Amino acid sequence: MDAIDLSLVELLRANARLSFAELARQVGLSAPAVHERIGKLEASGVIRGYRADVEPEAVGLGVTALIGVVEDSGGDTDDLLAAFRAIPAIESCYFLAGVESFLLKARVGTIAELEQLIVRVNRTPGVASTRTAIALSTKWENRPQPISPA
Repeated sequence: MDAIDLSLVELLRANARLSFAELARQVGLSAPAVHERIGKLEASGVIRGYRADVEPEAVGLGVTALIGVVEDSGGDTDDLLAAFRAIPAIESCYFLAGVESFLLKARVGTIAELEQLIVRVNRTPGVASTRTAIALSTKWENRPQPISPA
């Protein structure tokens, strides 16, 4: 990636709805050149997708929890990941160094739904134990970090 690609990525991270014409104006290229560059960034996996950033509470997902998972010593990591991926309430999954093998970020509508989710995760083959923290509020999330040129 060159400096123009980095600029395009930064602009799209700030506002993915910018037109090719506006992107082109801001980076000093033609719209077709920008279209081609963005296509290459998408094809190479640098740009993974575009999505609407929705307020979770507005769509009935007012409870956010972080669930630490200790993997059973005989557990199969790939099977665990497949099981976690199949649970729609789990928004993110991080592989950790330390006692806990995974950190799951989940969103549900109610504490009762969270309880059901925790029971489901605990019953997953390969899970030795879990530890859950409930977020009281979200101050910010998904804040894009500045990209520094390589």
